[in-house]
Amino acid sequence: MKTWLPLCTGLLLASTISPAAFAQTLTSDGYVLDKVVQVSRHGVRPPTASNEKLLTKVTERHWPVWLVPFGNLTGHGYTGAVEMGRYRGEVLRSAGLIPKGCPQANQLLVHASPLQRTKATAQALLDGMFPGCGFQPTYVSGNLDPLFQANQMPFAALDPEKARAQILQALGGSVEAAQARYAPYEEQLKEVACLPGADCPYGKEKWTLVQNAKGRFSIKGLSAGANMGEVFRLEYSQGLPLDKVAFGHARTAAEVSSLMVLTKAKYDFLNDIPYIASRGASELMNQISLELKQGTSLAGKADPSTPPDVPLMLLVAHDTNISYLRTMLGFGWKLGDYIENNIPPVGTLQFERYKEAKTGEYFLRIAFEAQSMDQIRRLAPLSGTEKPLKADFESAKDCRKTSVGLLCPLKEAMSKVDQNIDPTALTPYTFQ
Repeated sequence: MKTWLPLCTGLLLASTISPAAFAQTLTSDGYVLDKVVQVSRHGVRPPTASNEKLLTKVTERHWPVWLVPFGNLTGHGYTGAVEMGRYRGEVLRSAGLIPKGCPQANQLLVHASPLQRTKATAQALLDGMFPGCGFQPTYVSGNLDPLFQANQMPFAALDPEKARAQILQALGGSVEAAQARYAPYEEQLKEVACLPGADCPYGKEKWTLVQNAKGRFSIKGLSAGANMGEVFRLEYSQGLPLDKVAFGHARTAAEVSSLMVLTKAKYDFLNDIPYIASRGASELMNQISLELKQGTSLAGKADPSTPPDVPLMLLVAHDTNISYLRTMLGFGWKLGDYIENNIPPVGTLQFERYKEAKTGEYFLRIAFEAQSMDQIRRLAPLSGTEKPLKADFESAKDCRKTSVGLLCPLKEAMSKVDQNIDPTALTPYTFQ
């Protein structure tokens, strides 16, 4: 198999400023933060070009104009990601995982999906965490990285019949039956997005399950409504005037989320499918697992696919990646005004390894954290009582409620992390 080397023109460079000596911080109940792997979604973007074309076609009206190319991170999105990075850096410094000032380059690995919005978000997170340090993320050349785009690559190809069977099960037996159940939500979106009195095409298309040339499944007919809800959320998060958000039909975060039922349905029927998730994210989950085991008795023999042993690994990805990981873990959440299991801009799946000082035993905290829709819209500073929303995952029996969240014994928690990794959906991978 080919070994994938995530080389880039912007390598993660060491700062010329020497980091101050620092000591890990003991929590009030006796734990030390030992290692962190976090997987973050990119920040706020406009619709992609294909989505814009589809939505314009089915609604027969002009959508708001954005000031950056379709699909690219906006300036507002960059600023929101900087603030999330600043907050995370503050948390990790308080825990003693990273020093004040600039760490050595070998203390962190920051790697992004190769699209503009993910690379720019990784840069924003670095600028927030390590201002003035001059760090840059790594990323592969080209558009496909096995960590993030495995679902488009031959090594993780789907068995179409197996995938189709699980999708149909999630749909409740048939695409037609699912569309009938969701008809009221299609009608709601038609009233919002189509001009009053216009007989626009939206909602008239029969849902059809299809597989594209790269092997990914989609549901024609559902895609437009799903994308519509996501675009409305992005409009609100971007800070567009309220008379432009959902064409003036969503003036609060809760009202935006009420228009995202079909967005969630798309994930329920296509992303949150155990077989599809395992094929699409085993490579990513395997790298997370290898990183978390290093330095413990669970670590295997090092080989070229073992990532560098660093205190902080930051991976910047897409909501598809995080939804696959969530499904593989069996982790669900409901945060604030967001719809269930929603993955907002810069939403972050965190794996935090702790060591109990008195016993030397390792524990794992798995959590999801995100700014609220209003925090992103207002670019709210994250301080005091203005904190991100978060949910912890009970990954094993005998988890402990602690001052830092729910800590679960590492060995049992890693069994949960590893349980749905498909060894036939892995390819050799090397960070350089």
